[in-house]
Order: sequence, then C-alpha cells, then structure tokens
Amino acid sequence: MSLQFKTARKSEPKSFLDDLEEAVARGTPASRAKALWHTTDLMIAGSFSDDEIWTFGEVVTRLADEIEVAARAQLSERLARFDQAPVNIIHKLAFDDAIEVAGPVLRESKQLETYALVANACTKSQAHMLSISQRDTLEERVTDELVKRGDQEVVKSVASNSGAKLSDFGFLNMVQRAEGDSILAERLGLRKDIPRHVFQQLIAKATSDVKKRLELERPDMARQIQSSVSELGGELQSKFGPASRGHFVAKRVVTTQHRLGNLNESSISSYARSHRVEEVTIGMSLLCSLPGDLIERALLDKNREMLLILCKGLDFSWDTMMAMLFLGAKDHRITASELRSLENDYDRLNIETSRSVLAFCQSRKTGTAIDASLKAALYA
Repeated sequence: MSLQFKTARKSEPKSFLDDLEEAVARGTPASRAKALWHTTDLMIAGSFSDDEIWTFGEVVTRLADEIEVAARAQLSERLARFDQAPVNIIHKLAFDDAIEVAGPVLRESKQLETYALVANACTKSQAHMLSISQRDTLEERVTDELVKRGDQEVVKSVASNSGAKLSDFGFLNMVQRAEGDSILAERLGLRKDIPRHVFQQLIAKATSDVKKRLELERPDMARQIQSSVSELGGELQSKFGPASRGHFVAKRVVTTQHRLGNLNESSISSYARSHRVEEVTIGMSLLCSLPGDLIERALLDKNREMLLILCKGLDFSWDTMMAMLFLGAKDHRITASELRSLENDYDRLNIETSRSVLAFCQSRKTGTAIDASLKAALYA
C-alpha cells in the first residue's frame, strides 16, 4: 500500500497524525517503516508543542512495535541525542530487552529521569546497567543500584566515570569489591572525590603494585599511601579508623539532626569533647557545606589556620574552638603557650572576612582554594 503524507506544519499536525494512524492500521511493513522514518525526520526537524511531541511519540511507539530489532536500534540511535524526543518512546526504547535498542538511549538520552534509570537498573540486564554507567552524569540513587546489582564490569565502569556521583554506601561497597581486583582498586583510588576515610580503607587492602601506581598517579595522596604501609595502625587510623558501619551510623544520626534543624555549635562542641571525630567531621561538613575530607584535613593539619577560619566563619566560641583543637591534636594535647597563641589568632580573625573566605571555598570546594585565602583572612 502506498501512502502520501501531508506536510507536517504546526497548523495541521492533526491531519498529519491522522495519516500516520492510517499507516499503522492499514499499512504494509514497508509503508510502516517509511512512516516511521518520515515521522522521525519531521519530529526532529520541526517545531511542535509538548502535546504534539507526545502524540508523535504515541504513533512512533506503535510503529516501532511493528519493526525488527535492527530498525528499532537505528531509531534509538537517532533519538538518543534529540533532547525533545518524546519521553514515551524513549522509555519504551530504554526498557527494550535487546541491548542494541536500549543501549543508545540509556547512554545518552537526557529524556530519561533518575527514577527511570533506577527502575531500569533494578529490572533489566547487566548490559543495560553497563550502558547506564557510561552516561555523562549519574546521581547517587542510580550509582547505588549499579554498585549493588552490577557485575565487576559495571562497577569498574562506574568507578571510571568522573561524572558519576557516589554515596558513602557506593564507595564502601566498591572498596569491598575491589579486594582481589587490582583494576577496580586503582580506578577507585584515582577518583578525586573519594573521601579520605574510604581511601584509607582502600589502601589498607590494596596490593603493593596498586599502591605504587596510585602513589605515582595521585601525588596528592602519596603521604597517606606511604603512611598506610608503615603506620596502618598509627595516628590517622586510630583517629578515623577504617570505613565501617560506625561511619554510616554517625552520618545517619548527624544528618538527621541537621535536617531537623538541631545541628549547631552545641552539638559540635559536645561531639568534640567526647572525642567523636566522625560526628564532628560530618557535622562540620554539613554546617560549612564543604566536603568531609577537607574537614578531616582541617582537624589534623598541624597548621591550624584552616580550622580557625572555618570555626570563626560559623561564629563559634573560643571554648568550642578549643575543644576541636584538642580533638585533632596528637594525643589530644596542646601546650599552654601554643594554646594562648592560637587564642590570640582566633580573636584577631575578622568574622565577616572569615565568612567571605568560607563562601569562596564553598564555590571551589578544594583545599587549594582554601590555602590561597587563609593568610589574608587570618591577618585581615
């Protein structure tokens, strides 16, 4: 059966779509395929309302049901990078059992919402998860499912994806799976966003070859790698310990406090006086809106300027500041003269300048950004 298509201008989409409905209902396989590609071309080239695009999607979905896998795969390739592609057809393609059909949209389509990616990871194949793991960006809810359900190839792909955000659960699950898998251990160790307490856990279990490669490729972590070899039970390990269930519990408790509006200076002071480093780290991270590894660094750094800036920016009292200084000090001891000097430095800090530095650091979220601003703030 031959089919003459009317021009799909915005003034007459209904007539055009009526022709497509006829092609679906009465056409031959050849005319349906012709209708599919004609519709796709017009949809990509044209300018239609959301309702019209949705209707296109309904018709294309019906046409796609009538074509073979190779043609559906071609359709997926064409629509994967079309940002206005109908969500209904994108979802249908993403959940196709054939990975050659689902793969392109799972990897590239911006029309797939987080909930759809999570559902796909929970219900489809390892190949589907591998495709999802290769997206430019991934939220933690998605990577949690990929790490939990995916095989080693999927997990390695997630670890290599710098645009994939990982939760503490994701990081620690991957550390466990990296045992005996040097490739995964190295890829995980190369991530710039890996928290220090997780990095310590990874290095503690890594082979000597992995440690040597990471030391070369992560000079910023070289000191930690070296100390893990000679001082695995030393100061950092005793203060922060390996990534453990205790960290999860602390994070859940402190995060709940923060969500309820109960996390404040009094909380931090109480945690510090009780030598609860995990809670202090997580709490300060939330209050300062900075990564936890930067807070850990501030607590442990022999140069206390970073910690002074953060606490002054939060307008903490000297008593709270002092509790945090003792928390990070070796054996929790500070000489009287050093303490007096630190108190003078803290009094001299300007709160508004400190807040400006904190805001700047929040925009950069890097230790380098903080270091560049410390002296100016301390002596303003």
